[in-house]
Amino acid sequence: MKITIINGPNLNLLGKREPEIYGSRSFEDYFETLVEKYPDLELTYYQSNVEGELVNKLHEVGFEHDAILINAGAYTHTSVAISDAIAGINTPVLEIHISNIYKRETFRHKSIISKECVGMIAGLGLKGYELGLNYFIDNQKENA
Repeated sequence: MKITIINGPNLNLLGKREPEIYGSRSFEDYFETLVEKYPDLELTYYQSNVEGELVNKLHEVGFEHDAILINAGAYTHTSVAISDAIAGINTPVLEIHISNIYKRETFRHKSIISKECVGMIAGLGLKGYELGLNYFIDNQKENA
């Protein structure tokens, strides 16, 4: 099973930025843990602070991979382009947020991309990515 994790703006600063919200672990370090824990998955990771690059990555993997986990960061609340890219691909996409977006500023309570995603996991820290992987693994078993 090929699964891509796509992270948006400022997630390259995990482990440095606001550790009281996002923790003290870098995503690269966490990703290595996921690769070790799920050896039967073909996991890839991509991060960009640039909206168009995220759209390009969705187009690139959205017809070849089995699943995508996306944390679009602040673009979650603003990007019609990312929402349209998700709508335009075949691969199912699960929305991930490290923090609970509903416990934050009001403008973060609306996700533009949610309507195109199969679901959302928010507020469970980095564990949300692992839960997302398990969702797709379980879903594949049920449909096999």
